Amino acid sequence: MTAPANLVPLAQLVSALRARMRGPGGYYNSGNALGLVVGFAIQIAVAPVGLQEGSAVITAMMDHFAGSRGTVALTLATLVFFCGGEAYHRAWARPDPPDLALNRLGDFLSGLGAIGLGIALLLLGDPLLAATSGLLHALGKFGSTFHTPGTQVPVWPAAWPDPFRSAVLASRLPAILAAAAALGWALQEVRSGGSFAVLAMPLTLLGCYALWTRADLLLFGVGIPRQISTC
Repeated sequence: MTAPANLVPLAQLVSALRARMRGPGGYYNSGNALGLVVGFAIQIAVAPVGLQEGSAVITAMMDHFAGSRGTVALTLATLVFFCGGEAYHRAWARPDPPDLALNRLGDFLSGLGAIGLGIALLLLGDPLLAATSGLLHALGKFGSTFHTPGTQVPVWPAAWPDPFRSAVLASRLPAILAAAAALGWALQEVRSGGSFAVLAMPLTLLGCYALWTRADLLLFGVGIPRQISTC
């Protein structure tokens, strides 16, 4: 018995999505896409709509992606992050252990993206997140690029998790706390009679960070030789 023709494309789509989510690349780029799409949708939703709706949408798009030096830097950083996510995906696409060269390329591109993100956040007036989501994140990614997994880092206890992967994970915390605080303020506004739309961006950011954190955790231990027990 064969499946209905209309279910075949759906099954292929589900299979492709599962393959995409096999490694960290799928989680990274899912978070990137989620933030990009929802942020753009919100920008369009709040755009003033007059007689020429098309021009209002185009203006909103330009403002979102290139409205200032900060947004230009953020757009470029996002593009580099997408490239890094694709490199991770290709590194993990095969059933064997991840391709270490492609995985390092993903680390390197993510480090470049983090520098761009830090510059964007600095230009947008948020030096704290520029230092954490930008500088600390870049330090962790570049460290992972050039550090040989399993090699002890001076002054870092051998029993502790990889210091560079840990730095990337730690770089998420201030932004997660900021998004959680924004969600708290948004909930208060909703209770006071405000629109539920104010919840969209904080919830989206928390969803993005959940996906990115999942990807970060998958990268722990990559490239460390497994010890074979002789017992």
